Amino acid sequence: MLPELMLALRRSLPLLAPIAALLVGVGAAAAADSDPDAAVRAQFLAALAQAQAGSPPTTPDSAALKAYVLYPYLRAARLRARLQRGADEAVDRDVEAFEQRHADEPVGTALRSDWLESLAERRQWARFLSQYRETSATSALRCAALQARIALGRTQQLAPQATALWLTGRELPTECDAVFDWLRQQQLLTPALIEERARAALAAGASALARRLARELPPELAGPVVQWAALIERPQAQIDALIDHPERAVEPQALLDGWTRLARQEPQAALERYQPLLDARRPDAALASRLARALALGLAWDRRPQALDYFARVSDADFDSIAAQWEARAALWAGDWARAAQAIARLPEAERGAPRWRYWSARVAERLGQAEAAQAQYAQLASDDNYYALLAALRLNQAYAPHPQPLALDAQAAAQLARLPAFQRAHELYLCDLKAQAAAEWWYAFDGLPPAQQRQAVGLARDWGWYSQVIASASRQRVFDDYALLYPRPYDAPIAAAAQQNAVPAELLYAILRQESLYDPEAVSRAGALGLMQLMPGTARRTARRDARALPGPAELFDPAVNLALGAAHLRELLDLFGGQLPLAIAAYNAGPNPAARWLPDVPRDVDVWIENIPYNETRDYVQRVLWHMTVFAWLASRQPQKPAFLLAQIEVPTVPASAAPDAAPTGDR
Repeated sequence: MLPELMLALRRSLPLLAPIAALLVGVGAAAAADSDPDAAVRAQFLAALAQAQAGSPPTTPDSAALKAYVLYPYLRAARLRARLQRGADEAVDRDVEAFEQRHADEPVGTALRSDWLESLAERRQWARFLSQYRETSATSALRCAALQARIALGRTQQLAPQATALWLTGRELPTECDAVFDWLRQQQLLTPALIEERARAALAAGASALARRLARELPPELAGPVVQWAALIERPQAQIDALIDHPERAVEPQALLDGWTRLARQEPQAALERYQPLLDARRPDAALASRLARALALGLAWDRRPQALDYFARVSDADFDSIAAQWEARAALWAGDWARAAQAIARLPEAERGAPRWRYWSARVAERLGQAEAAQAQYAQLASDDNYYALLAALRLNQAYAPHPQPLALDAQAAAQLARLPAFQRAHELYLCDLKAQAAAEWWYAFDGLPPAQQRQAVGLARDWGWYSQVIASASRQRVFDDYALLYPRPYDAPIAAAAQQNAVPAELLYAILRQESLYDPEAVSRAGALGLMQLMPGTARRTARRDARALPGPAELFDPAVNLALGAAHLRELLDLFGGQLPLAIAAYNAGPNPAARWLPDVPRDVDVWIENIPYNETRDYVQRVLWHMTVFAWLASRQPQKPAFLLAQIEVPTVPASAAPDAAPTGDR
């Protein structure tokens, strides 16, 4: 329940702030002097809090409030509260009138979804269908729409749509049950169709759903489904049973699925069972190749030297991009540069042309004695702007400086955009700390602009100090290299204090908060990580306890000073734990110290090779992005080319065993 509680807390904060502001009349009056909308904004937030609490208004709305650009949001909140208290025809008429006026705006879209849910609960099917929009519907509302057609007798062409829904290989909302009951009544849910959905569930890994569906099947169809589900749930035990009982039938795809899971979860156990499995089951050449591929990948992710032996058993037909990439990584880990060259050559041409594999092609050439070719490739790479360009410059023994391309922004154009109603609503919602609604209004306005104006909208977000929207909007325009715009430093004071107190680089803190929260001090992840540095509450409390700090509550982690101080202290712990090796500490910040400890090499490995072999795709990307961000921030601060020597060093087992880590939990949403 922690993520839900954190999200609830996050949503409640905007409602607490205006109440406090109203109690401090002098402060509100002072704010109104510099911000003419401050007073009406405070009225709006107080009224919105009242509506969200389910209470009807106690006083008439002022003329200023009615004229306020966000007044439709207050009206929508009141209509939503009336729906929740007990909807009737009068409420439906009022909501419908509101919808007619705001149908395509975010405020109307959000209310329509709630209204449709209410109409479905009350079986008001005709009105439901008149308001239903397929493009913005959830799975529950799509099922409710089919249910409405059944109730109204509008069943022409319903069977194909209901059947397509049935074949979804995942759990569906209870609203879909009535649709499936109709299919049964029409005698359309044949055993073949039930089996097809069960197999779709198995393909999606939804073994519990597959087992439930198997109960509706005759034994000859249910048996293979149940066996496959068991291979998903208990792969090692089921593989052992198939080795011990070679006479027992098993579908090749089910066997491969279970084997793949075992190789991923327990590569050593799979390695021990590979030859016994082949001896017992005697698979054909095609299946044997796929079994070898699964084992090779599991061993490569675990950085085991046997990985290359099993990649050698994979047929060309099964050597897809993933296999080729991990064969290359396994060869780099083993120091087999010729094998790495062969694996890179297997990659599709488009992938070989990406910075990652251009860099490794150059590294391979360098190690194979092709110095001139390697130098030329490094030089070409170093003219780009990314993590691999940084590495290439370092291989040339050069300091690296980014190549900024400033976006041409026009203050007058931004001012014109600011007058558009949707951007006005977005700005006010942002100032009210209603950021989800602000983002919806922003994209509603942004997506309706021609490309040239979209670029100017980036400047508008910058003027508002809405850094996450600056970066997201620039990314939509494929603008990544206006560093002054995309790497702001709004938290210099608390960053400097946290950096000095914990002896960590300020640019590292900025790099992590940019990657973790995109500058949003009130960010909440799905896992319940909070604030700029995306700290889990438990990690924050343990870090505070070790540093003899006051234990923070969840709300305090939205305070940049508190969050940055604890995030920096946690980073210091990780740096100390891993012997000051920055890439290891960054990996541990993302994935947790225990996985990072498992990734320690048996013998020292080059930093770039170690990072490339991080088995979690997310963490590998995270480490590379943070190191790139750190370089950009350091360059912006000094305007001097950067030459981080640690990227030319080696990763090794620290003197203090990493198993001593007191915290096993990652900081953020993994």
